[in-house]
Amino acid sequence: MTENTPNNAADRIVSAMRVTGRMHLGNYHGALKNWLELQNKYECFFFAADWHGLTTNYEESAGIADQSLFMVQDWLAAGLDPKLATIFIQSGVPEHAELHLLLSMITPLSWLERVPTYKDQQDKLKDKDLATYGFLGYPLLQSADILIYKAGLVPVGEDQVVHVELTREIARRFNYIYGRGKDFIQRAEEALQKMGKKHANTFRKLLKRYQEEGDREALSEGHNLLQMQSNLSSNDSDSLAGYLEGHGRLILHEPEAMLTKESKFPGLDGQKMSKSYDNTIALTEDPASVTQKIKRMQTDPARIKRTDPGDPEKCPVWEWHKIYSDTEVQSWASNGCKTAGIGCLDCKKPLIDAVINEQKPIIERAQYFAENPQLVEKILREGAEQARTVAQQTLKEVRIAMGIA
Repeated sequence: MTENTPNNAADRIVSAMRVTGRMHLGNYHGALKNWLELQNKYECFFFAADWHGLTTNYEESAGIADQSLFMVQDWLAAGLDPKLATIFIQSGVPEHAELHLLLSMITPLSWLERVPTYKDQQDKLKDKDLATYGFLGYPLLQSADILIYKAGLVPVGEDQVVHVELTREIARRFNYIYGRGKDFIQRAEEALQKMGKKHANTFRKLLKRYQEEGDREALSEGHNLLQMQSNLSSNDSDSLAGYLEGHGRLILHEPEAMLTKESKFPGLDGQKMSKSYDNTIALTEDPASVTQKIKRMQTDPARIKRTDPGDPEKCPVWEWHKIYSDTEVQSWASNGCKTAGIGCLDCKKPLIDAVINEQKPIIERAQYFAENPQLVEKILREGAEQARTVAQQTLKEVRIAMGIA
């Protein structure tokens, strides 16, 4: 293991949000709540991706610095803890950009063009000029964001797994090109001798099972065996891991996708909650505004009159009950809708109370951070320093491997 890799690479997580400004309930239930759980279990790096915000909005960049601060302020208000996680803004760690540049030298153009979101976003955002390298290369910048911290796990939804796979391919290609060297086999064999005869023989058998038979269990056993060797240096361990896997020394580590539960939090109109649809409730929205917005939420179009029965499955409000209400309230709302026993405003009342109660402590903390902006800036400054310590070590290893140190 290298100096900036955890004892178990799976213990380190990297995740980010593209800068959009204030958080809404969809952001909270879709990602932030998951981050709050992860920070208690893993070594976490969470950052506001301001450079990614430029890929489609480069003509509207004037407010991105303020938006980044507002976003992080909402993270802190939601409960993200700088004592438990490293929190920073992407542009505060320029090593992301340098690694992105270096990786761009070895990344085939076809790899970027085949990313599904490349053409999807072009179709959806036809009003924008996306014929830029920044837009084509944003998946590579995402890969640099991950690889710079040698993250073992990346929490993503199913639609983002392809980005993690691209990151794995890039790491594998880099290790193959720069991790072998002319004396790679000799150095690996010398490292093998340090394990002792018994462990060395076991390792050779596992290497043969994996490379000749494709036995994935042998690969896992081989990595476990390496972790047990206290007399191997970091370079020895990396060389043997690369020897086992059939490429070079592991300079960049291949991350695994951590599939998160899909959460398409519905907006006020039933579509996915998004600022672009103007159907959001801000995470720190005023209770009076929350009340009015929920009261005006769309309902089952079949319920024209108070006495008309409805179908909960056709009502956006019912989707909110699935998130906020217990089984007793859900049963009350469902039966009342189907029998016209309750009106739509009656159905919305428990949701109004639940949302306001959920937001109350968040709003209180947000007020504290709003009144102490220097505290947020301090957290971000210290977070960037912590992140740079790790990122600089990775970049040093990358430069040495490429021969440009």
